[in-house]
Amino acid sequence: MEEYPPEQYGERNRRRDCTGSWQARYRDPDGRQKQKCFPIAEGGKRAAEAFLDDVRSRVRRREYADPKRGEITLTQWWDLWWPAQPQRAVTTTNRKLSAWTAHIQPRWGRWRLCDLEFIELQKWLTSEVKGYHTRRKVLELLNQMLRDAVRDGKRIPFNPAAEVQLEAPPKKDAEDTRPPTREQCAQIREYMPVWYRPLVVFLEETGLRWGEATGLRWGHVDLEGKHLKVKEVLSEDRGTLFRKAAPKSAAGFRTVPLTPQAVEAVEAMAARFRPVDTVSPIGDGRDLHADELVFRGPLGGALTRHNFRRSWLPAIQAAGLARKVKNAETGRLEWWPRVHDLRHVFATRLKDLGVPEKDVQTVMGHDRGSKVTWLYQHSAEDVAAQVLAVMAPELKAAVRILKAV
Repeated sequence: MEEYPPEQYGERNRRRDCTGSWQARYRDPDGRQKQKCFPIAEGGKRAAEAFLDDVRSRVRRREYADPKRGEITLTQWWDLWWPAQPQRAVTTTNRKLSAWTAHIQPRWGRWRLCDLEFIELQKWLTSEVKGYHTRRKVLELLNQMLRDAVRDGKRIPFNPAAEVQLEAPPKKDAEDTRPPTREQCAQIREYMPVWYRPLVVFLEETGLRWGEATGLRWGHVDLEGKHLKVKEVLSEDRGTLFRKAAPKSAAGFRTVPLTPQAVEAVEAMAARFRPVDTVSPIGDGRDLHADELVFRGPLGGALTRHNFRRSWLPAIQAAGLARKVKNAETGRLEWWPRVHDLRHVFATRLKDLGVPEKDVQTVMGHDRGSKVTWLYQHSAEDVAAQVLAVMAPELKAAVRILKAV
């Protein structure tokens, strides 16, 4: 530059490669020439030759990965990866977006894919992400992203999050999860506004989920056949209700029997609003077609959890049943009983009547029956009483021995 200054001789093109003493050149699977330079040092030539032997073997075995493809940040990879994902349910999409924006991006968004390491991810998930279910969903999303980075032309040679472990889920006291009794449900109904009583009866007598009950359309009810069809639900996205074609799972599409009390609840609501028996197409889900709904709010619109909860909490408190239960995972205090517990009341009733577990699973819309087995059993007091009844003869004999002594 001193001998030929640019001001006099003009700017010259610089070499694009390095100026190391040994330059290992090779071609990638696409035929493009690549190179890596090794500095002047003892053994530099041997290192360059060993590198060429290894990289050429990986090209032949189709195991070659361009290191530069893994040098993009995790945020850049998200911008490529997220638009390519299959369309999911709105609730699933919102959950993944929340996991990315609230947990993954703030901590790892500026890191390059090739710099992510197992132990750092494990430490972060264990110490910084709070709540078992939150950790599980965050790890699930991170795993998907990095697994696809391996698949996409091997941007990284392996998934560093594949072996990240979660601690065991928190244990729950059965007393905090068991549903209220039917007598307790009757007490709650006494303190509910008259408008909402048919809905409470209906939930207790059918076991439908909230979205399934509030999304029930008159055209899906067969009063003569005493059953209804669950074919869609009402869901909520950031405060906005929308129709969704599929229930929680494929098992949610089902036929549910109607007890006499459930029939009365449906007839009471039908007499108030005279719903039309047409079933409009869902479309984008924004048009609720409330004139087809069986259960509605006082003004004739679709029911929301928020408005119903404003009547539910005072009712369980007035009935003397409300108690706050600490969530073992989040540490938050939650009210018992919940509206969802009415579904468990119905399932427990089926179990008590001797309905086979497979049939309970079908009516409730469960994919598997394991949850039915442990959740919808008798209370601890009932089990204890049954055990004492079986042990009664031995206990009486032991008492007689003690008295004799």
